[in-house]
Amino acid sequence: MKKSWILLTACAALLSGVEAIACTGLLVGKKASTDGSVMISYAADSHSLYGEMYRWPAATWPKGAMLEVKEWDTGKPLGKIAQVENTYSVVGNMNEHQVAITESTFGGRHELVDTTGIMDYGSLIYIALQRSKSAREAIKVMTDLVKEYGYYSSGETFSIADKNEAWVMEMIGKGPGNKGAVWVAIRIPDDCISAHANQSRIQQIPFDDKENCIYSPDVVSFAREKGYFKGKDADFSFAKAYCPYDFSALRGCEARVWSFFRKYDTTMDQYTDFIKGDPSKEPMPLYVKPNRKLSVQDVQNGMRDHYEGTDLDMTKDAGAGSYKVPYRWRPMTFEVDGQEYTNERAIATQQTGFVIVPQMRNWLPDAIGGILWFAVDDADMAVFTPVYASVTDVPECYRVGNGDLLNFSWTSAFWIHNWVANMAYHKYSFMIQDIRKVQQELENGYQETVPAIDKAAQELYAKDPAETVKFLTWYSTTNSDSATARWKQLGEYLLVKYIDGNVKKEVNGQFKRNPYGQPASPDFPGYDEDYYRSIVKSAGDRLKVK
Repeated sequence: MKKSWILLTACAALLSGVEAIACTGLLVGKKASTDGSVMISYAADSHSLYGEMYRWPAATWPKGAMLEVKEWDTGKPLGKIAQVENTYSVVGNMNEHQVAITESTFGGRHELVDTTGIMDYGSLIYIALQRSKSAREAIKVMTDLVKEYGYYSSGETFSIADKNEAWVMEMIGKGPGNKGAVWVAIRIPDDCISAHANQSRIQQIPFDDKENCIYSPDVVSFAREKGYFKGKDADFSFAKAYCPYDFSALRGCEARVWSFFRKYDTTMDQYTDFIKGDPSKEPMPLYVKPNRKLSVQDVQNGMRDHYEGTDLDMTKDAGAGSYKVPYRWRPMTFEVDGQEYTNERAIATQQTGFVIVPQMRNWLPDAIGGILWFAVDDADMAVFTPVYASVTDVPECYRVGNGDLLNFSWTSAFWIHNWVANMAYHKYSFMIQDIRKVQQELENGYQETVPAIDKAAQELYAKDPAETVKFLTWYSTTNSDSATARWKQLGEYLLVKYIDGNVKKEVNGQFKRNPYGQPASPDFPGYDEDYYRSIVKSAGDRLKVK
């Protein structure tokens, strides 16, 4: 996703020039997962994106029908393209055939943006989902569309997956007046994991591996023509040619990939100097083989990362404040006494519209196999609810039109989660303990329930596939709305427990009263020792008791 050209770096870029957005995506091959499913993830991070669930029903279109394309970020009309005869149903970033597509913007060379194109990155995703039965077909649909209608966005990394394969595709335009794009797509080995976070990640291209690598014919020759590359094809690096590293690309983008990889590969610390901002060091690989298999909860928790366990841990410096808050308000950089500094940019961040973990399972019928684990707002304090990809309705809590960024709604999951999170940001070390309990209560419950739902759905599917879809729609919608109601209860509880900086006394989850029925006197926890020391250091003798 994107950022203003004024702050153009390799980790974020202009897409039509308005707002700052940046995303993270993780990928897991079917032999790298605990149950044989293919998984990807996506945090749609933006200061101006409302967290809601999109849906397009399957449809048959008359001959000659046209589709109006509007830029996903702004709603700006870009043009019209020919509609196909049949389109598939889509919920969120996943379709009825268990195809899922996500993205992160790397921006790259600003001179390669073509503002005359019709296909922006968001439209590419959602149109391809409506037209594809497999990841490979989605790659062809997307690349054919930009070839015919032009590519409107800047450099982009896409995760494209189905029930059998996961691919990373990188694409960038050719500049004003040059229709199309240069691109390369590489299949992630089944026993490996990958990630991308607003920096191009594909280095050398295995040109001879036609089964696992697809690319535009001019991917190298165009770079030579523009002066981005000189040398043999075997030495060509897509990332170095089209999105050269700088400090921000490494520290703000590649560092997120490194933090995910190092959880499952003990050799990743060799790249510490690289991700801290030294582009002369050896870059990280596109994918690694994990030292254990990942569950869907591992991927969900991967989206909650704040560099815990590393020396970039966001709770360890003074910026975390008295309650160890792993967040930093924007802007990303700041200046003190003429020296510029940076805040860390973790996978989990406050400005998130929605976050998803699409899970594709090839041993089940498509109507049952695809689950879109969907959450809104900051992944760290969100709840991933299971929404089957075959649903014919969207949960009320995620529905388009249930509130927006300028209108609060008590039945909107986005607003309820933001309400809770914005309370927690101000007393994080205390509140996160209460939040984790409810979060795990709900998510662990889904892991126990989904196998039973799958089984019941399979039995029903053998008799009546249509009734199966109704059943899964009922489960997905009622379950998600119930989770939102439970999160509202959590918010009420947190407000009562921590009002005015105090902490109410509890016994088994019930607030205590004194022998006369009045609320018991609360605890006054104050601040931790580190924070008191910082106060003494800044205030000197002024606060000393004499």
